Amino acid sequence: MIIDVHGHVTAPELLAKYPMPPSLGDIDGMIERKLAAGIGLTVVGSPVGFGTMTRIPGLDNYAQPADKLAAFHDWMGETVRAHAGHLLAYAYVNPFGTDAELAAAAELVRRPEFVGFIVNTSVRGRFLDDPGADGFFALAAEADVPIMLHPPAEPVGSPALTHFGLVEQLGRFTDVHLSLATLIMGGRFEHDPNLRVIAATGGGALALLADRLDLAHSPRHWAAAGKPALPRKPSSYFSQIWVDTASHSTHALRANVSVFGADHVLFGTDTPPLPHEVADLVRTVTDLDLSTQDTNDILTGNAVRLLGLTEDRLRAVA
Repeated sequence: MIIDVHGHVTAPELLAKYPMPPSLGDIDGMIERKLAAGIGLTVVGSPVGFGTMTRIPGLDNYAQPADKLAAFHDWMGETVRAHAGHLLAYAYVNPFGTDAELAAAAELVRRPEFVGFIVNTSVRGRFLDDPGADGFFALAAEADVPIMLHPPAEPVGSPALTHFGLVEQLGRFTDVHLSLATLIMGGRFEHDPNLRVIAATGGGALALLADRLDLAHSPRHWAAAGKPALPRKPSSYFSQIWVDTASHSTHALRANVSVFGADHVLFGTDTPPLPHEVADLVRTVTDLDLSTQDTNDILTGNAVRLLGLTEDRLRAVA
């Protein structure tokens, strides 16, 4: 059974409220199409909580009423239970949220339907190395679950991009690797060696920027500025990062396998809402001509280990 770690669904109330792809509401159809391609389980989440990735003037995804967000997560939990064996979920939380919001998220990941958190790679122009996110990372360390890092509706720099296609396909993609870089350079991984993140969209272009990230750590022409804050090279913290296959680029996928290792690549489609044929996405992995073990790990084994998908855990949802 193939496991897809990156899918999305949306409650009927949200589909009626905001313009968004109808596929987000076709849960039975999604499961059926994925089963035909050998994908038996999808981990779904909302990167906007009770909001939307569509640009809507005046809408602030981070100013959601607590009751609406709680109702959304209740719907998500019910949906997972109604499709037991085929769905699990991430709990959405604003990493700069209030103590009450963080406490509510902590309660969610104690429920068997939720296997980790989903947070935005930046929030209102702030990356996650900002001290304002300290409370969230303390919470994540205590909960000991993975964090799906997903780009926000409005990534850093998006106001300068008038073409929404650039926001959607390049701005959000770039936000992921910039966020990962700030997490590394800001010491989040050094501070918590057990921190585990899943980087959406294949981690952006981080695999291609590993050498430049190491150069940023201690450039020769800044040598007089003193010792670097990190005790080792930034790229050495890649061992705490897993990337999905939703870059939708065979070249990027090969780079990720080479740089992160096949044991740190997770099959993910970002479907729905992206309208890809999921069988084609499976073939992007099988056509890499990796060993049988590496292929099986990307498609299934890595997700089982990272998300703790034991038989007992799956039975608990049912």
